[in-house]
Amino acid sequence: MPFALFQGPGGPGTPTFLRMENIVDYGKTLNLPKSAFPMKANLNKREPEMLAEWDEERLYHRIQEARRSADRFVLHDGPPYANGNIHIGTALNKILKDFVVKSKTMSGCLSPYIPGWDCHGLPIEHEVDKVLGPRKKEMSIAEIREECRRYAERFVSIQRDEFKRLGVLGAWESPYLTLHHGYEAQIVRELAIFVREGALYKGKKPIHWCAKCRTALAEAEVEYADHDSPSIYVKFPLRSDISAIAPEIAGDTVSVLIWTTTPWTIPANLAIAFHPDFDYVAVRARLPEPSGTEVLDTEVLILAEGLLHVTMNDIGIDDFEIVAHIDPKKLDGLACRHPFLDRDSVLILGDHVTLEAGTGCVHTAPGHGQEDYEIGLSYGLDIYTPVDDDGRFTEDVAFFAGRFVFDANDAVNDKIREAGALLGEQTVSHSYPHCWRCKEPIIFRATEQWFIRMDENELRSRSLECIDRVQWIPHWGKQRIYGMVENRPDWCISRQRSWGVPIVAFYCAGCGELLLEHEVLEHVADQFEQGGADLWFTREAADLLPPGRACAKCGGTDFRKESDILDVWFESGVSWAAVCERYPELTSPCDLYLEGSDQHRGWFNSALMTSVGTRGRAPYHTVLTHGFTVDGDGHKMAKSMGNVIAPHEIIDKYGADILRLWVAAEDYRDDIKISKEIIKRLVEAYRRIRNTCRYLIGNLKDYDPGRHTVEPDGMIEIDRWALSRLERLIERSRGAYESYEFHTIYHSLNQFCTVEMSAFYLDVLKDRLYTTPPNSPERRSAQTALYGILDGLVRLMAPILAFTAEEVWKHMPPCPDREQSVHLALFPEMNSARRDEGLEEKWDKLLEVRGQVTRALEIARRHGAIGHPLDACVEISAPGELAGFIESYKEDLPMIFKVSEVTFGPADSAEAVESEEIPGLRIAVTASRGTKCERCWILSETVGESEEHPTVCGRCADILAELE
Repeated sequence: MPFALFQGPGGPGTPTFLRMENIVDYGKTLNLPKSAFPMKANLNKREPEMLAEWDEERLYHRIQEARRSADRFVLHDGPPYANGNIHIGTALNKILKDFVVKSKTMSGCLSPYIPGWDCHGLPIEHEVDKVLGPRKKEMSIAEIREECRRYAERFVSIQRDEFKRLGVLGAWESPYLTLHHGYEAQIVRELAIFVREGALYKGKKPIHWCAKCRTALAEAEVEYADHDSPSIYVKFPLRSDISAIAPEIAGDTVSVLIWTTTPWTIPANLAIAFHPDFDYVAVRARLPEPSGTEVLDTEVLILAEGLLHVTMNDIGIDDFEIVAHIDPKKLDGLACRHPFLDRDSVLILGDHVTLEAGTGCVHTAPGHGQEDYEIGLSYGLDIYTPVDDDGRFTEDVAFFAGRFVFDANDAVNDKIREAGALLGEQTVSHSYPHCWRCKEPIIFRATEQWFIRMDENELRSRSLECIDRVQWIPHWGKQRIYGMVENRPDWCISRQRSWGVPIVAFYCAGCGELLLEHEVLEHVADQFEQGGADLWFTREAADLLPPGRACAKCGGTDFRKESDILDVWFESGVSWAAVCERYPELTSPCDLYLEGSDQHRGWFNSALMTSVGTRGRAPYHTVLTHGFTVDGDGHKMAKSMGNVIAPHEIIDKYGADILRLWVAAEDYRDDIKISKEIIKRLVEAYRRIRNTCRYLIGNLKDYDPGRHTVEPDGMIEIDRWALSRLERLIERSRGAYESYEFHTIYHSLNQFCTVEMSAFYLDVLKDRLYTTPPNSPERRSAQTALYGILDGLVRLMAPILAFTAEEVWKHMPPCPDREQSVHLALFPEMNSARRDEGLEEKWDKLLEVRGQVTRALEIARRHGAIGHPLDACVEISAPGELAGFIESYKEDLPMIFKVSEVTFGPADSAEAVESEEIPGLRIAVTASRGTKCERCWILSETVGESEEHPTVCGRCADILAELE
């Protein structure tokens, strides 16, 4: 039997003695929190179990059914390539999309999510090529395509599981794939409309060409990286008589001086371009021999005056003088001689010439550059390209035939030097286009390709008008895509590969006449709908064409098929037609496209072009873009740098909700940093949010929302304040969800849980929650507030912390009409009756005073005056109106300050602390005169007054009597 210690009857100073007595375990009389909701998250183990439950319950489809009659909000999923495991950037993108879909669903919308994959194109074929190796040469195109199909389908399955593991809900069992027969058929149908409108043509134009991949590249398939190139100055001897234009140099040896960083294009030079409005000069200079051993007679060089001194410095000529000023317009049509080929180089005028670098006289090879091509066309120049598909010179260039163009730079320079025309040679490092797949530098090369016209059918102007009608988030996205559309050349849509949808065109085997008709494409599309695009590679042309089709030129009936396939950006670009217009649950135009900022020149662009070109409208109402993932120092992630973090690393260690929290915590409009240190900080933030929820659940163990809810006018003031703060959180969070500012939601939730709840409200509430009778109005008032806070909190965080919110939802007090899953629920409605700004202002003032009291308590603790704040008696002195305000809360102040006693007086002791923030407020802290209550731990002078419970305070004694 336990023992109790009692004072002898003589009072203090007399001996004590032990008496056998039953001792009350006061802990059992308290309403301590109790919950099965675990403190340790174990998300890496618990989340897969939850995913299995969601699959078994068909949660996504139940959500769609629940919102069946609601207004729709459609986010159209941009298809990632099915060619490898997802990386951290892919995870970021999918999680952001899930935030949108879940938040729109909880806002009351029907928001279906149909995930998709881009399954054709070079990224996949390139990987298959590496696997096949030499075997590929022995395989038919149909066999190669089958290997590509298997590869793509395998990674669709892999990525689907990885995306689901992120907590993304969607129609995973019925995604859209660009290799589906229906999708392939729709691609051809959209192309048929361009054919009908006369917008598709085949022509020879310079395009980005990857010699390693042996294919044309779209703008979106080109990336820029530093590259070392030879920089040369070359003189082109003037062949025409210039004496009438500049009599001062009659009889002189005259050359036009050009500069280039692509010596390999000199064999294709056909012209030299001058700007019609620049000032040009003829400079007499002493030119050194290439060996530098002798000095020749003076020669005259023609170049732009604005670049004269820079050029002379670069080529090491000090002895020169301007002898004539030349009007470039008078040079138009004259000719120079090619440095080492028996061919003229005509002098032409072009507004594309700049004074940024070089000589102002631009070497022009119409087959190797877009601007060169355009000006070449206007002058009727040949689009000459003596380079084959492998990037090697053809037999047209006898000196360098068979050499890879970059490898031939030195040989070209030697040939120019041999001709005495090389005046300067350096190496420059500059930004140069590379293939995004093989990472090799590419070339500009004119070849026969298929193009969609940008101007003749007003596609450019109509697209620019549509851009103005779209909402762009962030706003600078509008300027970015506007500039890209405004300046883009005709769209090259052909590729020289096997894995894709063919360009459905035929050629007469007899005369070569092109057969390209809308009706023919529709006929082939109908066949693709049943058998897919593989039919193009397994059937003869006669089997694909409509019956009785003959050549319009010669009447022949024997045709051959086009071998080029479509640009994959055209394929994915028409997803609005192949998916949004064909899936009954979707709408077109859709509400939102959401991708990385690189898609302004990729998917956003191709979708816009195809939609405007065939429907006359943009395919989306809003476009949202996010930045790229970088490491903690802002550096681009790369395996070679060792700073790559894979999604599974975080998920396997911490769980997907931590990854989702990272996405929410960062402002996606900029580049998004991630590192182990950042993740660790987020783990701590997650714990604070989780522990807040756990505390709320634990204190609602005996609360029934249907029976114990206290009406607002019966609630204690601080509880009404807490609900008013919740209303502010709901308003701010719902507004942030609506404007896609997810980082605002994260910071608001974190602030609410950490500062307003844990550091204040829940802390001061403990005494009332724990010590008052379970069914007392005071406790039920607190529980009413806690339940409202928990219910609002879990709903608001559900789109972000998808798994944790579901776990919390399952542990909330039973409620008959509550949805089975939080993801079936709606966001909390904003309740203006709970919002009380006047009340918040009063408590803001109280919290300000509390902050000063906390400061004084800390000073007293450091000086040894007290240990725990409950050891303290706080004496407050304040001027007039403030004193009256503080004293009006006299009964609540010990709870608010978390001390045992609060008094009012002059607070004039030497240890009193004067507030720097609140004028006139003085706070003195002394040790409380009371004794510690064994039940509530508050120091009170009433401890010992109860004979039945001599170790508790009078308040607790009264409560215990009520409990009995």
